[in-house]
Amino acid sequence: MSQIKFVIIGLTISLPLVGCNRCNQQADNLQELTEAIIGKHTIVFTEPPTRIPNRNSVDAPLLGNGFTGIALAGSPEKQIFYVARNDFWRLKSALDESYPLVLGKIELLMPALEGASYQVEQHLYDAITTARFVKGDQAVSYKTYVSATEDLLVVELEMEGEGHIKGNVQLSLPGEKEIVNQPPLERVFPDKHDTGITQESIHYLWRAFEDSVDIPSKAAMALRMDPSSSDGSFVLQPGKPIRLVCAFSSNFKHDDCVINVIEYVMNNSFAHLKEIEKDHQEWWKNYWQKSFISIPDSVIEKQYYLSLYGMASCSRDINFPPSIFGTWVTQERPSWNGDYHLNYNHMAPYYGLYSSNRIEQADPYYMPLLAQIPRGNYYSKKITGIPNGILLPVGAGPLGIETTRRSPFMDTYFKRWIDRKLVEDEGLFFGQKSNSSYAVANMSMQFYRTWDKEYTRKVYPFVKGVATFWEKYLTFEKKRYVIYNDAIHEGTIGSMNPILSLGLVRMVMQTASDMSTLLEIDTERREQWAFINKHLSDYPLQERNGKTVFRYTEKGTDWWNGNSVGIQHIYPAGQIGLNSSPQLLQIARNTIDEMQRWSDFNGTNSFFPAAVRIGYDPDSILMHLNTYSRHTYPNGFQLDNPHGIENWSTVPNTINEMLCMGCQDIVRIFPVWPREKDALFHQIRVEGAFLVSAELKDQEVISLHIVSEQGRPLHLLNPWKQKKVRMKIQSSNLPQKEKELEGDIFHIETEPGTSYSFMIKK
Repeated sequence: MSQIKFVIIGLTISLPLVGCNRCNQQADNLQELTEAIIGKHTIVFTEPPTRIPNRNSVDAPLLGNGFTGIALAGSPEKQIFYVARNDFWRLKSALDESYPLVLGKIELLMPALEGASYQVEQHLYDAITTARFVKGDQAVSYKTYVSATEDLLVVELEMEGEGHIKGNVQLSLPGEKEIVNQPPLERVFPDKHDTGITQESIHYLWRAFEDSVDIPSKAAMALRMDPSSSDGSFVLQPGKPIRLVCAFSSNFKHDDCVINVIEYVMNNSFAHLKEIEKDHQEWWKNYWQKSFISIPDSVIEKQYYLSLYGMASCSRDINFPPSIFGTWVTQERPSWNGDYHLNYNHMAPYYGLYSSNRIEQADPYYMPLLAQIPRGNYYSKKITGIPNGILLPVGAGPLGIETTRRSPFMDTYFKRWIDRKLVEDEGLFFGQKSNSSYAVANMSMQFYRTWDKEYTRKVYPFVKGVATFWEKYLTFEKKRYVIYNDAIHEGTIGSMNPILSLGLVRMVMQTASDMSTLLEIDTERREQWAFINKHLSDYPLQERNGKTVFRYTEKGTDWWNGNSVGIQHIYPAGQIGLNSSPQLLQIARNTIDEMQRWSDFNGTNSFFPAAVRIGYDPDSILMHLNTYSRHTYPNGFQLDNPHGIENWSTVPNTINEMLCMGCQDIVRIFPVWPREKDALFHQIRVEGAFLVSAELKDQEVISLHIVSEQGRPLHLLNPWKQKKVRMKIQSSNLPQKEKELEGDIFHIETEPGTSYSFMIKK
């Protein structure tokens, strides 16, 4: 069998294109800088996690490579490695019958360590985790990582002190603690499974769901020890380390995943460990160099990188995005069935990846949505009579699975949903028409930040389908388009002009138009899309505490005391920014003042960036962001918030927008950042497919460098205000040129793959 290999994305450095030796020196300097910034952030756990296994987010150390996830649990004498995979689900389109699964556990038992001290450290820069347990004059430590380039867990055990410690390693299936069995509402569906040991002393485990499903699924793992052990027992002695490797796969990666993992650990593992670790470290080095920031607040900066570490660890499998809780599913069934909830939960984790230049981690977002196109067409036609439109319910899974579809189980136990008309045809909509539009928000973010034609071809059918739905669904009356029979929150049926939908429809129409322009298709549709954008109803307003603020709907709900739906037309819909009218910006700031959702059960991932987009006081934003960053478990999940990875976008997204903003067709440097706080950033990705790097020191921008990937027009707000600026233009195949610029905004026609450096003219 061939080894399981993943592509290592090449490093792009936005530095002047000069001689080869100079390039190498600059690359070395860049590596030193990233290692210095990120390498100082170590995550420390001083006691065993207590929220594991759990149906929600856990408080454990987390490892992963975007395909397989490991959560470390247990006390020193019984370390438990919980194993899950993004592509291991029960796949059935029916309410509560589809969810991500626990593959199994690796149990590392050393009874002599009962009562030992506990310390686990995770090093973000190289994604290597170390553990150390001390009892008396004996200490056991291990180093572990999930390889970024192989689907493989590596564990290296060592001992210090006198004597020896006996132990045992075993693979085990999920047990009573991992399987929720509370009928009738929480059913357990039978699986097929097996565990065993081969003649070569390789331990293996597999699970499969093949009966009463729409798509069969199977996953496997195989473990080998060095020195070899037929029963998993070992004796740990000073100077004699024990090494473990465990390989993972599924039926979506190999025809026979069981044979694959067994043959892999039998033929390849120990002989190549040094090479595997080197490749692993190289992948993470490249990952961090794609983009980074340095700010004086170490608490926020640590959460920034911990969030990006988490997303790299759980999101790389193109057809299987992570669940609400990432790849770290430790109990079946997870809350909300761990599905891709389409009224924000599936979208939010990815918000910060686009500006952070982590497109590989963002790509899996849209694949399950493309697989939902046939079902969206069905609901659009069946429920509203609109052919070729896309209308989606709240729950989705991978490969076109609909996780909330009506079934006899729903009819029996959730008849109240049907009676309240929350279910339409077979879909659980909660009265909302906005799910499909919300799904476009991330597609739009990636489109405008990359202008990638191949990507655009993939997602345009979805965007066009959503635009088609709204073209036919909107009502034109009194010279404006009106949205009837929608819901601003789940269950608020019959609302008129929900403010979120008004923002999302504007975003959909503009995105569809710009995508069709890039692809040179559907020219005849653009005029209608522009007409809708121009004539869509204004955002509803109201007075609260003497200030004009946004109203949640024109008719229906006026206010809500949780979540952040009232500002999501600002973000993620992206319809208000610093270039908007002063009156609209003031209303937006009043609304932020009135809502104060800095620590919200659902909405902080959109509330913070919305505050940045409208130029809210940066000191206030940073103060609240610091508090938010402290309110976490060591692994970065928010305390007492069950929603998992959606909160990992909050800090990276907010900081990136504060340092560099590219919305409304203008690139702004340090637009919402306190001038007295030194900061630097490298390759923040902004709209127009520009990678921007800059540094602020002693209240002055001392460097600014922009790479144009697609050669689009650049409109740059002069960061030195009225001062004249010298621009150097550097391309790999043309001699360097210089140009003098002046004015408030620089309008520059760029060339693809060309770099532009700016400095004050002296």
